[in-house]
Amino acid sequence: MRRLVKWLAAIVALASIMSAIALGYVRSTGLSARATPSSLEAKLARSVRAFAIPGAERSRRNPVPRSDDAIRAGLEHYADHCASCHANDGSGATQFGRGLFPRPPDLRLAATQQLTDGELFYIIENGIRFTGMPAFATGGAEGEAESWKLVHFIRRLPQLPEADQERMKQLNPRSPEEIRLEIEEEEFLRGAR
Repeated sequence: MRRLVKWLAAIVALASIMSAIALGYVRSTGLSARATPSSLEAKLARSVRAFAIPGAERSRRNPVPRSDDAIRAGLEHYADHCASCHANDGSGATQFGRGLFPRPPDLRLAATQQLTDGELFYIIENGIRFTGMPAFATGGAEGEAESWKLVHFIRRLPQLPEADQERMKQLNPRSPEEIRLEIEEEEFLRGAR
């Protein structure tokens, strides 16, 4: 019985110390999204993410054959849905990306490129809780195929040609103000004004 009491006391003491550390962290950072995660925090988050992806999902193979058409479709989908946070080049250096905590990862780097196709697919489909990464699953085979094409495109980001980045700029969502200005410019050039 004494041994059990000692173990319980040790657990309570450890929990108290961990709580004090967590409260100190919250007090010092204010939970601001502007802060940069520490290397320990980033490593812990990656470890939790890896643990949270089921083994069967991790080992899934991409059923969509790699082809120019699949990569093009992935590029178009990425430019329209992903680039606002991850940037056309995959760096994460966007207005939205800089405001997220944790920041979107640089998809060109080994930390992402070394993930399996199944892990990338799982992240795209299910998102990552407590980050800005939403779940994009549609529940249908067509939506899954789009996610698998995105996996092919993400693999291409480290060597993305400049021409593809220029193409993506044309596909990125535009604000109503940008569209209005473009229409006004076209009307002016046609002499409509």
